[in-house]
Amino acid sequence: MKLYAQKDVDKKILKAARICVLGYGSQGRAHALNLKDSGFDVVIGVRKGDSWKKAKKDGLSVALPTEAVKEADLISMLAPDTAQKELYIEVIKNIKLGATFLFAHGFNIHFKQIRPRKDLDVVLIAPKGPGDLVRRQYQQGRGVPCLIAVHQDASKKAFHKALAYAHGIGGTRGGVLQTTFAEETETDLFGEQAVLCGGATELVIKGFETLVEAGYQPEVAYFECMHELKLIVDLLHEGGIWKMHKFISDTAKYGDLTRGPRVVNSKTKLEMRKILKEIQQGKFARQWIRENATGRKKYEKMLKTDLNRPIEKVGFALRARMPWLDQGR
Repeated sequence: MKLYAQKDVDKKILKAARICVLGYGSQGRAHALNLKDSGFDVVIGVRKGDSWKKAKKDGLSVALPTEAVKEADLISMLAPDTAQKELYIEVIKNIKLGATFLFAHGFNIHFKQIRPRKDLDVVLIAPKGPGDLVRRQYQQGRGVPCLIAVHQDASKKAFHKALAYAHGIGGTRGGVLQTTFAEETETDLFGEQAVLCGGATELVIKGFETLVEAGYQPEVAYFECMHELKLIVDLLHEGGIWKMHKFISDTAKYGDLTRGPRVVNSKTKLEMRKILKEIQQGKFARQWIRENATGRKKYEKMLKTDLNRPIEKVGFALRARMPWLDQGR
């Protein structure tokens, strides 16, 4: 393993380069502002609307995607995964020969939804954190670690261009780890599904339901199963399992060591392996692509059901009494 740092960057390789950021959502805004503050010539490619106005207000040059890419030396594709294929088809005829095409997630390249022109460098810089954190860390003189990969190296300089871009958004401050499009895509999807989003939320919900069904107050169940999760995650984030064990009680540690493996057990791991296999074989990608192509009806129904759970209603009422929390509503 090698973590690339600021000393490894060829700072001349993107000097005077024009960078086009396609999309101005969470990652798009963070990348664009960090690159601008690092001295790069940045233009935002979006359609007219809220994102256009926001980018203008932030002091950035803005143009329609087909115009924004015309003189760009590096195009950063930061639109949502589901919009990237159509956007690529729309802009590719205006991208100059030998440009660099950069992604923050490998989904559309790995699953061949986008088949890039052979003259392009195709690279990946994937920050390991949401856009808001990428921006805040940069402003504080720190940086979110990134993954770096090269899919197509037409210029024989693709890796160094990508590393210079990572440096521009602050990634080299936290370290940049080399990977492949396949590894980034498959591990990212697995982490979301089995641990970070799907796994964690289902564990919280099932714990809440177990306590409520046993007759305990929903508010107490919420505090125990949802609210206090942040305290543990912060400890894990800062110092791993070692730090968590250091700051929880011996009673909590004993319960962790003796009961945790009963909840998340060999059957759970077997199901995780099935989920990983579905990702590796493209089953999940095909299912998600088909869901988008057919109007997202199942997705919208499942999402509505998920957000109507009792834990959400209890949590909303409790969080409303904590003005320091931003519920995002």
